[in-house]
Amino acid sequence: MNNTKFRETDFKNFAPQTGGVKGVHPDYKQEIAEIVRGNLAPKLKKEKILSYHENDIEEALALLTADERARLYCLLDAETLADIFEYSEDPGMYVKELNIRKRAAVLSRFEVAAAADCLRGMKKGERNTLLALLDGDTRREILLLNSFDEDEIGSRMTTNYISVPAGISVRQAMRSLIAQAAEHDNISTIYVVDGDRTLLGAIDLKKLILAREGTELAAITMTSYPYVYAEEPLEECVARLKDYSEDSIPVLDSDNRLLGVLTSQEIMELADEAMEEDYAMFAGLSAEEDLREPLTQSIRKRLPWLVVLLGLGLVVSGVVGAFEGVVAQLPLIIAFQSLVLDMAGNVGTQSLAVTIRVLMDEHVDRKQKAALIGKETRIGLLNGLLLGVLSFLFVGLYLWGLKGQTPAAAFSISFCTGTALLGAMTLSSMSGTVIPLAFKKIRIDPAVASGPLITTVNDLVAVVIYYGLAWLLLIQAAG
Repeated sequence: MNNTKFRETDFKNFAPQTGGVKGVHPDYKQEIAEIVRGNLAPKLKKEKILSYHENDIEEALALLTADERARLYCLLDAETLADIFEYSEDPGMYVKELNIRKRAAVLSRFEVAAAADCLRGMKKGERNTLLALLDGDTRREILLLNSFDEDEIGSRMTTNYISVPAGISVRQAMRSLIAQAAEHDNISTIYVVDGDRTLLGAIDLKKLILAREGTELAAITMTSYPYVYAEEPLEECVARLKDYSEDSIPVLDSDNRLLGVLTSQEIMELADEAMEEDYAMFAGLSAEEDLREPLTQSIRKRLPWLVVLLGLGLVVSGVVGAFEGVVAQLPLIIAFQSLVLDMAGNVGTQSLAVTIRVLMDEHVDRKQKAALIGKETRIGLLNGLLLGVLSFLFVGLYLWGLKGQTPAAAFSISFCTGTALLGAMTLSSMSGTVIPLAFKKIRIDPAVASGPLITTVNDLVAVVIYYGLAWLLLIQAAG
């Protein structure tokens, strides 16, 4: 990737005396779009466009029509287009607009993982044609990545790494590094392998540079180094790898042979994807939604959860119906049902969020999980006690002063409401912690115990407590 480019006007706008840039930041993408649409000769137009950074050019693509982009593609060579497209969140969208030959040339200059992603989004015949046009090494590497499922580590690794054989001298290792650096720029960590490419360890580039020529390679090799297997699920590996700050993590096959590496950038992207997926689940979706995806696909993602929640909602309604005798005798208590249900849902969601965050650490043991349940239950109990007392006072005063109820009747109802609030908040805090822990135990993603689900479960708990106490305290006790 080229370094950031500056134009003469940038230096003219710079104001050393103020330590910044005068006026509003230029709209580079709009400038580029106007150049593409202009009538300059092709050579001059190309020179002007190449004076901008590749990221600015990529952002300008969205402002151009398909015909305008086609004219731009004719101006730029495959290497420049590859640099531009790699800034896009969906490079395949633009690669598909190229003719078949230029498409193959651009893909051959992509990182292998990025090229494999683009090819996955194409039709089989088109994909096979492009594979045939790629050079042998690139084709083999792409086929290797595509041999793994999308949820396996192997599908996200890159073959952009440096390896050296064990037993060679430091001087030989430096020569091998220099020879491989022409094709592989991920050189901060060098991996040591034996004759059949079994991983033996890793060497930090700085240590290799500072080592004396006579130093044995084994003396500077880190034999205790994190690694993953290509067939491991992505989700399990991300939680483990986030604790390391290495530039790359080796990926091995089942025989411990080095296949590729996961770069730190890829690990960050995987962590972001995991967080986005969890966020989608918190919203009651089955997968992350995209603004560009079709309406029917969004409906398919949401509908399964809505069906489940509809069933749970019917159970809650059935429970309320079971207490219709209580409602018939004391219709006033319906006014405070939402108070109890909402507070139960709120504290349950708070406990769930804390629990999900704790469970991101794979090293949490049983004792810590038990302590978490105890802590969240106590928090729910104490918050419920405080809010229950406030509810008892305010609801009682409201019914007595504004609704004309007798003090005995007003504070009887407010006592029932406050006690129900205490019980519902305590149990909801506990369920918001226990449910995700139980899901984790049976190897179900605890994020599915989120948002709408936990709220509906807590509604059920709160309804039973509220109307049950109303029946016991206001009807049975009075009778």
